[in-house]
Amino acid sequence: MLTSRTFLKRTRAGAVVKVVREHYLREDIPCGAAACRLCPPRPAGAGRGLEAQPSGAASSLCPGPHYLLPDTNLLLHQIDILEDPVIKNVIVLQTVLQEVRNRSAPVYKRIRDVIQNPEKHFYSFTNEHHRETYIQQEQGESSNDRNDRAIRVAVKWYSEHLKKIEDEEKIQVIFLTNDRTNKEKALEEGITAYTCEEYIKSLIANPDLVDRLACVSDEGKEIESGKIIFPEHIPLSKLQQGIKSGVYLQGTYRASRDNYLEATVWVHGDAEENKEIIIQGLKHLNRAVHEDIVAVELLAKDEWVALSSVILQDDGQNEDDIENEEEKENILKTSVNKDMLRPTGKVVGIIKRNWRPFCGMLSKSQIKEARRHLFTPADRRIPRIRIETRQADTLEGQRIIVAIDGWPRNSRYPNGHFVKNLGSAGDKETETEVLLLEHDVPHQPFSQGVLSFLPKMPWSITEQVGVHIADVSHFIRPGNALDEESAKRGTTVYLCEKRIDMVPELLSSNLCSLRSNVDRLAFSCIWEMNHKAEILKTRFTKSIINSKASLTYAEAQMRIDSTTMNDDITTSLRGLNKLAKILKKKRIDNGALTLSSPEVRFHMDSETHDPIDLQTKELKETNSMVEEFMLLANVSVAQKIYEEFPEFALLRKHPAPPPSNYDILVKAAKSKNLEIKTDSAKALAESLDKAESPEFPYLNTLLRILTTRCMMQAVYFCSGMDNDFHHYGLASPIYTHFTSPIRRYADIIVHRLLAVAIGADSTYPELTDKHKLADMCKNLNYRHKMAQYAQRASVAFHTQLFFKSKGIVNEDAYILFVRKNAVVVLIPKYGLEGTVFFEEKGKPTPRLDYNNEVPSLTVEDTTLHVFDKVKVNIMLDASNIQHQKIRMVLVEPKIVENDVPANLSTEISSKNEPEKKKKKLQK
Repeated sequence: MLTSRTFLKRTRAGAVVKVVREHYLREDIPCGAAACRLCPPRPAGAGRGLEAQPSGAASSLCPGPHYLLPDTNLLLHQIDILEDPVIKNVIVLQTVLQEVRNRSAPVYKRIRDVIQNPEKHFYSFTNEHHRETYIQQEQGESSNDRNDRAIRVAVKWYSEHLKKIEDEEKIQVIFLTNDRTNKEKALEEGITAYTCEEYIKSLIANPDLVDRLACVSDEGKEIESGKIIFPEHIPLSKLQQGIKSGVYLQGTYRASRDNYLEATVWVHGDAEENKEIIIQGLKHLNRAVHEDIVAVELLAKDEWVALSSVILQDDGQNEDDIENEEEKENILKTSVNKDMLRPTGKVVGIIKRNWRPFCGMLSKSQIKEARRHLFTPADRRIPRIRIETRQADTLEGQRIIVAIDGWPRNSRYPNGHFVKNLGSAGDKETETEVLLLEHDVPHQPFSQGVLSFLPKMPWSITEQVGVHIADVSHFIRPGNALDEESAKRGTTVYLCEKRIDMVPELLSSNLCSLRSNVDRLAFSCIWEMNHKAEILKTRFTKSIINSKASLTYAEAQMRIDSTTMNDDITTSLRGLNKLAKILKKKRIDNGALTLSSPEVRFHMDSETHDPIDLQTKELKETNSMVEEFMLLANVSVAQKIYEEFPEFALLRKHPAPPPSNYDILVKAAKSKNLEIKTDSAKALAESLDKAESPEFPYLNTLLRILTTRCMMQAVYFCSGMDNDFHHYGLASPIYTHFTSPIRRYADIIVHRLLAVAIGADSTYPELTDKHKLADMCKNLNYRHKMAQYAQRASVAFHTQLFFKSKGIVNEDAYILFVRKNAVVVLIPKYGLEGTVFFEEKGKPTPRLDYNNEVPSLTVEDTTLHVFDKVKVNIMLDASNIQHQKIRMVLVEPKIVENDVPANLSTEISSKNEPEKKKKKLQK
């Protein structure tokens, strides 16, 4: 049967056009019920189908066999419930799926995965193309009302259809909706309908499932006080008009890790002005959550502020204790130089929520038998979340997952619901799972669909393969399941004890690993050089490589340094090392930066796998040798693919930092009577080379570490979507990633581009679509950033394990940063950073005097400067099980007042006594 659908569409130019589309209706679409003999077999991809005798939880409301049919909003908000193993035999309508797809891509993916799970018996019914369930939109009827009506029509059709099935016990269809109006209409039409809460509470054997109900009730219902805390969010339609007219700015909200009352918004668009906007204070933050897309209104210039230098952590006060918040906000305010003021604004609305499930722990209420508790996320940038649970005693001390449901204006914290218990806090497997989930690292085993595209073993290079085959891109072909999974993962993630591979192990550790004395496919960049490392000719080719040796950096260094070894391999290494040194000097002469970032290596116990030693990694000449040729290959390939594909080259750039980023570096150097020039990368590099102090040899390393903190993040981009290609850190006009396709998906795309450029492979549509490449770059940048964060979190956790059995360790440290109420120190021996606080909850605060210009912090009568050498006690602070961390206490210099040593944890004498002359800390 053929019908037509008519609707109006606005073009990009603003014109309104009438669109008429043919719409085919069929009678042969199956209902999906296994017991049905009236319908044809189920189509592929629609799910396993509904059981003949529905199994699942027993319901006091519906004691007989039944199927569930949810509406759109219920599926969107209660996806955690629907994913639970207890919930089976669910009909998902095409109407609902289409609406969910338009409103939430993550939820759409989750429900598609559930439909494909054979154990769940979910069935996707194509009601919009079934002759008896399709309906036309009526005159004056909204799209939303039409879809609600279509869902009710489908429920009624199912109820009538299932009655025709000859079976001993008839199967009932239950309509689940949280929409009051929709439910009332359903009941009037004779449909059995319940809210999600009503149905879940009726599951006799599964009372704990109630905890997973999303909190979607009206504002004010949960909070008895009803006191308004936050301004109302402006509706989306008005926000869009305001953004278009320039009244509001749209950007990504980034909460501070160190100060819960401060955030920045990175403004979208090309305008250089007002790129980053500071947001300070609870009301101005206005319920935005880290990574939300928000609309911001700029404040008047006389209200602009500088980023605060105070560390503030939310200690979970009562809902009504807003006065305490106002006191903390006053701490943020400080007199600063006019040049330090930055554009400041307030959040006026939310464009897009980027909420995800959050890992953390339950902060159990002190009220006996309370059901309402606070959840503390592991990520300090996420606010605490208020949840209701009957399992508080069980969940205390566990790592759990919680989802945010909403954030009313009258609630200090957002509302949420319990999702999953991961296991005991402190357990290594649990903590690793938390780490991976928190940083959104895809880590599930590779599916059979992905593994099916791997070569069958034993595998060898045959004549049919030739030499004109890419290495990794030979095995990972565009568009198949293996390619899609690799693109989604984006990068291999390296943890202290574990590696989350981007590609299956057969490739990463075998067929694409250049083992010694084994033929392997390779993609070669070959240079002809003279003894001055000048490139005479560059050639790219697919090749077969048979490595003569597999060496660690240490083994290669030993050969180079040996006075007795003169074999071909050792001689070749020395020749390469000589050329690498020349290449490095050329780069540095051009302005490339040599920065420093301490990396640590753990030595693990062979039985317990706990860290027994912690050292900073020592880099050798051979590290630099390999790096130089990799950098050269990446630059050479970047030039080639951009020459061939000026619109579609996947490149990597490192933006120059804004001048304000260097403020802390310049001031810190000035405090040691050194000048750092930052007008160009070359000037910066030369300044760092000159910044030496004979009596303080570690000073140059500290300056380079601090310089690293001033840098911007390097990012992938599509050449046709950008005009700034420069890589600031490498002082290179163009750059890409070519050398690690096993662990970076960007390199696979670059291999494909290069293969097409030299005629070794054919192109495909996505490879020459700059918009799709730009989207891919966005995902790759996100995955690389998350991988870095996950690696740091893994180091932090293993550092905690290391110090857990050490008691108190006393070590030398250097001050990297000073804050209003703390100093951040670096311990060179362990490559470890930590914060020494001078305020403790429930104890008197010492007299603190912060000087931003020097920069320095005077605690009582002792002044601490950036780069000062101090001694600290290091210990594991397990007092707060929510956030176990390494605690550092300043030992030298001793904080004194009236020449009497004052332990920071003991009472400090009155601040009203006459101030003594400040004692400068001597080196």
